[in-house]
Amino acid sequence: MSAAAHALEWQAAAAALIRAMPRHRMVGNGMQATDADELHAGVSAGAAWSEVAARLARRQTRLAVEAMAVGDPVTAREKFLRAAACWSFGQIPLEDGPAKQAHYRSLVEAFGRAGALLDPPAEHIEVPWAGKSLRGWLLRPHGVVRPPVVMVLGGMDAWREEYAAGAELVRDRGVALFLLDAPGQGETRVLGGLHLDRDVRLALSAAVDHVLADDRLGDRVAVWGNSMGGHLAALLAAQDPRIAACVVTGGTVTPSETHTRFPRFIGKVQAMLGLQHDEDAARSLMDGLALDAETLSGLTCPLLVQHGKRDAVFKIANARPIHDLAASTDKTWQEWADGDHCVDNHADEKYLEVARWLAPRLTGAPVPA
Repeated sequence: MSAAAHALEWQAAAAALIRAMPRHRMVGNGMQATDADELHAGVSAGAAWSEVAARLARRQTRLAVEAMAVGDPVTAREKFLRAAACWSFGQIPLEDGPAKQAHYRSLVEAFGRAGALLDPPAEHIEVPWAGKSLRGWLLRPHGVVRPPVVMVLGGMDAWREEYAAGAELVRDRGVALFLLDAPGQGETRVLGGLHLDRDVRLALSAAVDHVLADDRLGDRVAVWGNSMGGHLAALLAAQDPRIAACVVTGGTVTPSETHTRFPRFIGKVQAMLGLQHDEDAARSLMDGLALDAETLSGLTCPLLVQHGKRDAVFKIANARPIHDLAASTDKTWQEWADGDHCVDNHADEKYLEVARWLAPRLTGAPVPA
């Protein structure tokens, strides 16, 4: 390959990564703004995305350690979270394997060090399933006895920690967070080897069992899913009557739609399913996960569905049926005319809407006017 052709190739790859992870997505989900700018600039100049992100993460970690050394745990926690965000976004382009595992171990370590500075401290949770485990973080609100819980799910490559910053608005209102990597996601997959299959709803119900068995927690459990996690949240809420409320952000009734429109996405799907060498089986499994009217008629709990009209990953036409076909008598549809996937370009507003809608339905507090 000529030097000119090579330059064109990495420029195209850099542009694709920047489109997939624009500044507003990263900043809205925990990355420091200057880190996001430096990451984009480094990649545009020819550096590897994951290497730049790792350098930024290590810098934030050094700042956190320095803050701890001078007795400033508040700043230390913030910097550990900034480091975790860098590791989180840094691992996205990597294929499953040693490099991605190394990034993910560093992510878990950074997020855990931040969580250790909370009161009460965050806890790393493993829920046994199929000889392996679903892995997550439990973050309880300070001073609340037996709080209700919301399970927070990510998507195909944006996983639990990416949504932690926004979910803090719910914890601030007296609700415990169970940031969970479902089968095929995050630590559950990358470090635990557990992939998504047709029993995914049963796996998520096992996580509900775990929450309800913890006598420090209340008996009201909600689920909030983002992107592919929105699909999983609707599936769980439709088939597990213990779910007290459901939030779907950027979800779909047809999870196969993305790789049907954009064939390059099939690789992400195969990694999620552990079917890297069987594309036909991956397509068949995703087709079988579609939510139909009969399934959604079982969704009777309070429901909030959020979507952006400009979402190019999951079309708004395939999100609307989650709301329209659900049997819930308390359901809300929120639409942003210029919203992108998961409404990341209105992150602050989106997260506040979730907190204001969800917390009262779990805690019994008055619903904001």
